[in-house]
Amino acid sequence: MASQTNTQINLQPNAQASLDKKPKIDHANPLARTLLEKLDYDQLTNCMRCGFCLPACPTFRETGVEPESPRGRIALMKAVVDGLMEPDGMFRDQMNHCLGCRACEPVCPADVKYGQLIEKARDAIEDHPNHSLPVKGMRKLFFNGIFPHRNRLKVLGGAMKFYQKSGLRRVARGTGMMKLFPRHLQQMESILPDAGAHGVVEKLGTVYPAKGTPIARVALFRGCIMDVMFAETNCNSVKLLSEAGFEVVIPPEQVCCGALHAHSGEMELARDLARTNVKVFKEMNVDYIVSNAGGCGALLIEYDHLLHEDAVWKEQASWFESRVVDISKLLLEHGRLPSFAESSASVHEPIVVTYQDSCHLRNVMRNGAAPRQLIRQVGNVIFEEMKEADRCCGSAGIYNVTHPEMAGQILEHKMENVNATGARYLLTSNPGCLLQMKLGVEKHGNTDKMEVQHVVDFLYERLI
Repeated sequence: MASQTNTQINLQPNAQASLDKKPKIDHANPLARTLLEKLDYDQLTNCMRCGFCLPACPTFRETGVEPESPRGRIALMKAVVDGLMEPDGMFRDQMNHCLGCRACEPVCPADVKYGQLIEKARDAIEDHPNHSLPVKGMRKLFFNGIFPHRNRLKVLGGAMKFYQKSGLRRVARGTGMMKLFPRHLQQMESILPDAGAHGVVEKLGTVYPAKGTPIARVALFRGCIMDVMFAETNCNSVKLLSEAGFEVVIPPEQVCCGALHAHSGEMELARDLARTNVKVFKEMNVDYIVSNAGGCGALLIEYDHLLHEDAVWKEQASWFESRVVDISKLLLEHGRLPSFAESSASVHEPIVVTYQDSCHLRNVMRNGAAPRQLIRQVGNVIFEEMKEADRCCGSAGIYNVTHPEMAGQILEHKMENVNATGARYLLTSNPGCLLQMKLGVEKHGNTDKMEVQHVVDFLYERLI
């Protein structure tokens, strides 16, 4: 791990650093002007340069380079806003090289809202994009054309299913066609789960009754990719909630949470999606809005911040945010928890299970304990705490696709800790983490010894 004593980049605050208002500088650079407009200057000046964030930051731990840390990136932002540097290609690269795991926030003594700063910086950058034509096309296709539209996601899921089941996948691999793609994309394709056009609503309907007297009425946030690639996990979530005494509704009009948009600088699109979801769930009159994906849940609980400047929506967004809860916490704290046991293990040979934190579930939703407590309640199971389970696995939304080298380095260090547990099951609470850990297990040749599962699937399969 890189030392906390590394020399800081030479970006010291100017005489205006102590002021809690933005400097009055007439920036010639359009991106600099946008950054000045969008960044919260109080948050920039709140950073005390103490360095507590350094050992928590995955990119700094890998490189030991100050600009690769939250402190360094904040210094870069402030230097641009203060007129001390131009937001050049290096500045753009550093803003985009952050995983957005937000592990720096829980350890920050000044409570700097780093996640909000990095998202606003990326939003400003995307107001002045310099992407190649292929990248522009891909961003428009997915951010505008697919993710916001459930019907198009169903088409994508159906196309993926056809590719996987028709024999095309076998042909593509057998003829070497996959070698036309970069190695990291070949690896990702090899571990993709079976996709489909039918999600949780098509499989279970829009209302699922509680077992016994209902404790509460809850709504499931089904996600976008989650409902295409992990529809079975969504179904298991509904059934598990029902077993625990909750009536579950699944609003069919809900849309993508907007997390990928927000993390990629497409903030207006994220706000549009948030408004739709707030409206749809408000009409359901529910006690809780349940998330089973840490990445989605982390943005859902920040809808109030996302829409805080919108006078029409900010109050409703606050209502929405106050009801968002991770499924593990809801089950543990409010449900009639059923019994679980590993039937394939004998009393003398319990199975070993470990857990990889979803960064956003732990660092933003502040829920690292509930999944572990649920796992420990499964009979014939030994829970083995992984060293540095709270460290990012390198998935970070689509980071493992856009920055495969750094993601790969982080994953290798993660797998050292995973393998040291000797676990038969590696569990997590986020689809991106699940795919990244499956990739790690496959790269280490452990697929016959270790299975990667979502916590929900693991628990549901062991209901007594």
